Amino acid sequence: MGSVIRRILNPVLADLRIIRERDPAARGTLEILLCYPGFQALVLHRLSHRLWNLNVPLLPRLLSQLGRLFTGVEIHPGATIGNGVFIDHGMGVVIGETAEIGDRCLLYQGVTLGGTGKVHGKRHPTLAENVVVGAGANVLGAITVGTNTRIGAGSVVLRDVGPDSTVVGVPGRVIHQSGVRIDPLAHSQLPDAEANVIRNLMERINVLENQIMNLQSCLREVAAGRPLQEACGGRAQSLKDREIMEFLGERPGGSD
Repeated sequence: MGSVIRRILNPVLADLRIIRERDPAARGTLEILLCYPGFQALVLHRLSHRLWNLNVPLLPRLLSQLGRLFTGVEIHPGATIGNGVFIDHGMGVVIGETAEIGDRCLLYQGVTLGGTGKVHGKRHPTLAENVVVGAGANVLGAITVGTNTRIGAGSVVLRDVGPDSTVVGVPGRVIHQSGVRIDPLAHSQLPDAEANVIRNLMERINVLENQIMNLQSCLREVAAGRPLQEACGGRAQSLKDREIMEFLGERPGGSD
């Protein structure tokens, strides 16, 4: 009997600890119990998941809908969720039937762990341990997201992601940061891949405009029959540098 109680309480206690650890706004256990919808949704899910595994009809789905009604978090009772998971704020979070979430994962509001198509079997994503999914991000399909990975707010992830990675953009693009430990709450440290590429392209446009102006000046000198004072040549840099190719999802050195 004692072992059964421990199996039930240990995940709940782990969820409480992770909230105290990661949320500076948490001022006490009672406040978490009463005022944290993400925690409340997880408690209801752990009960409905046990009933689901026991093949109890209808009741698990009713409990999940009850949780959705009162917390704004929709978790299918078939989803597998590890210990120490934190759903921050929680409103609009959707977790599908075959989704798997590892220990110490952090999900923000509006996250969808959804399926694609109407296939049966595994059709929702698997998050390894210590994955952070930013607000409004969508992780879709039977894909795997590796440990210690961060998915930026609003990203749409459709392909497998390796460990120790950062994913940003639509569709999600991977920027590896292996070995770098970053605070999971530090969203300001997410790289802005689109801004970097736009900045790169603007610099290239500036180079090309200068070269065109130089060539026009040379042509005017030639037309006037005057000798050229400087070389009119020049070679533009390739647009397909490493940064842009990674943004486009291509491999450096690949074919055009």
